[in-house]
Amino acid sequence: MAATTQKTAAWWVPTLYFAEGLPYFIVMELSAYLYKDMGLSDTEMAAYTGMFYLPWVIKPLWSPLIDATRTKRWWILATQFIGTVALFTLALSLHCSWWLTLSISLCWLMAVTSASHDIAADGFYILALDSHTQALYVGIRSFAYRIARIFIMGGLLAVAGWVEKGTSEKSTVWSVALCIGAIVFLLVSLWHLRTIPRIESVTERKNGSAGNVLRDTIHEMGRTFRVFFSKPHIVTALLFIFLFRFPEAQLGKLAGPFMMASTDVGGLGLDKITISVVNSIVGVIGLLVGGILGGILISRHGLRRWLWPMVFAISLPDALYILLSATQTQSIPLIGTCVFVEQFGYGFGYSAYMLYLVYFSTGEKSTSVFALCTAITSLGMMLPGMMAGWIADTIGYTGFFIYVTICCAVTFLVTAFLKIDPEYGKKNVADR
Repeated sequence: MAATTQKTAAWWVPTLYFAEGLPYFIVMELSAYLYKDMGLSDTEMAAYTGMFYLPWVIKPLWSPLIDATRTKRWWILATQFIGTVALFTLALSLHCSWWLTLSISLCWLMAVTSASHDIAADGFYILALDSHTQALYVGIRSFAYRIARIFIMGGLLAVAGWVEKGTSEKSTVWSVALCIGAIVFLLVSLWHLRTIPRIESVTERKNGSAGNVLRDTIHEMGRTFRVFFSKPHIVTALLFIFLFRFPEAQLGKLAGPFMMASTDVGGLGLDKITISVVNSIVGVIGLLVGGILGGILISRHGLRRWLWPMVFAISLPDALYILLSATQTQSIPLIGTCVFVEQFGYGFGYSAYMLYLVYFSTGEKSTSVFALCTAITSLGMMLPGMMAGWIADTIGYTGFFIYVTICCAVTFLVTAFLKIDPEYGKKNVADR
């Protein structure tokens, strides 16, 4: 029986997934603006921030240990408080002479705790709620996660812009913004200390010694890998999972810094407040609309029917950045329109990608196989993202966006060999 009701879940589910998004978007997105603004080259910025993906790549390796030790509530609270302390320290570290080394270390700590929080939060969600309540809140948790992105990339980035109007000291600008984020994170953590229910006991979670847990973990990992690599068309699937977002992994790493870079080096020279509005309001609306529409169309006609339109949608709008960089336009409506179209296409196309992961994972050990798929997805975002800055520094922003558009051929190529049941995704099939 579920430990919580629909009414009590309303007190902690939205804030839990808001808290899940806070450190992720700080480490994976806001840090790019921070390092760019603090004087790092695109090469350095992309390499450092790209490496922050690694904890999400390897988190399946330690997820069984989180499941077998302590309680999921304990892990949620512990990772939130550690993340809060790390964020406060990150804000203060920017004033040190060795700020770069310290800030990278703290971002790594936040990334590890955030990936661990993901594991515990998703497990707690399944454990605490019955299937009906899980279905009821699936949209709410997704929405709360997106609100976290708006708060970070809209709110905190805008705060940095407002503070910048009063001081030219970059460390002060970002310290203020990060301190506000840390205060919000602390308040949410304290809220969870009171609202997240106690549904497990430590004794229930301890199924044996540390050696037994480690042995069982290795055994289950071995089974998962055997199941994964025995899937039909495994080579085709691996190439698709790893390379489908090859262009987007590079574009996403440089799009924001390109807008902030001065016109002298080929950027748009936009202020932080404008960027926050364009990316966090206009862009998020496009992403949500595209994702919702993609899900509706797949449910009506199946994944295979909409696969190629979605591939075109996620690929071709990348070329709009060639227009922006070549003209260095200062027209906010034009920039906003280009961002909306690109993000709409990304949300629309990403629907097909995510549903394929579900399709591929269906069967034995589906949850573990899906987790392995998401790890490969993160690796596919990390490696191209790390090299994107060097390419942009070498050939310039316009050349870089032309290169990214050419890279869309990789997405088309890995999609061409997929084998998908033509009925998969249709409502009548899903309901069987």
